[in-house]
Formats: sequence, structure tokens, C-alpha cells
Amino acid sequence: MSRQLPLLDQPPRERSDAARNREALLAAAARLVEEQGVDAVTMDSVATEAGVGKGTVFRRFDSREGLMGALLNRSETEWQALVISGPPPLGPGAPAIERLHAFGHSRMELNLTHAELIRAAGRAGSRSYSAVSFAAMHMRYLLSELGVRGDLHFLATALLAPLEMVVLVQQTRVDAIPLDSVKAGWDDLVRRVVCPEVNRPV
Repeated sequence: MSRQLPLLDQPPRERSDAARNREALLAAAARLVEEQGVDAVTMDSVATEAGVGKGTVFRRFDSREGLMGALLNRSETEWQALVISGPPPLGPGAPAIERLHAFGHSRMELNLTHAELIRAAGRAGSRSYSAVSFAAMHMRYLLSELGVRGDLHFLATALLAPLEMVVLVQQTRVDAIPLDSVKAGWDDLVRRVVCPEVNRPV
């Protein structure tokens, strides 16, 4: 089932040299983000790091937002590959309930790690239809494996909403709730969806 999940939208197939150049620019940008932080990274600094002219970076990504969006897509694709074929419990091989908890925790960590990158990407960082479909389809698949009944589309949406960057930043950075507490709250929500009988009055 997992192999049928859609990967994030990919750009049209490029010539091998063009694809290598694009990857080299993204690798340079990723190094700068890791070393200096998102806000310090400019088209000029990426060009210098990659050893090319600034015009080359603009031709490949059009704008700084486009570059940040491409970096975000790169990360999304890598994460989706882990969900599809990586080691358990995020990847196949673990019980569905363990995969579900691992999925939620991993998504939280990813979105918090890339919070500044998501903001810097602006509209280019908006989740593509395929990215949203991937998460929702995987969530529905795991709920189905667990025998959950009801409107799985709605339930999947309800479980995915707390994993979004805006919600997580508000909770962990504004309200100062420890991430472990946020994860525990999400785990409790999962239990209430997967095992609603535990919440019925005696």
C-alpha cells in the first residue's frame, strides 16, 4: 500500500547536467542554511558558495522565495521516502499504531526544524496538493489498518492539523509548551480516535 503513495510534485525531467547543477545549488543553499540560518542566506551567498554567478541562481529558481521553496521540496521528498521505504517505525515493518505515532512525531519535528524555511519560502513554500495528499493518504491508510470506522477523510484531517508549522510554533515558541508535552497530547488524540471505547462513560 505504502508504495502507492504519491511523492511530492517533481519538476519536469531535466538534462543530466542541468539536474546536477540544480542539485549543486540546492546543496550549497542547504549548507548555508545549516551554518548561518535561513535569514542570512541570500542569492549572492548561494552563488558564491556554489562558485557560480548570481544570474545562474536566479535563472534556476527565479527568486529567493523560489530557492527556499525548492529547498523545502527537497526536504519533503526525502522525508516522504523515509515514510515509504525507510526503517521502522516510520517506514514499513512496524505495527500500524507505532507507525502512526512515529509519523506524527516525525512530522512535528520536521515542521519545527524548517519553520523559518517555510516562512522564507512564502507562497513557494505552500504545501503542494501532492504533499498534502501524501500525508492524508498515509494517515487514512494507517487508520484503516487499525480498523478505525467513520469518515476517515475527516479524521485524517483532524489528526494532521496539529502537525502544521503554525500550530506547533504557537504552542512551543509562543505558549512555551515543551515539545514532549505536545507529542503526548497528540498521542492522546490518536488514542481517542483509534480506541474511542476507552473514553466512554462507565
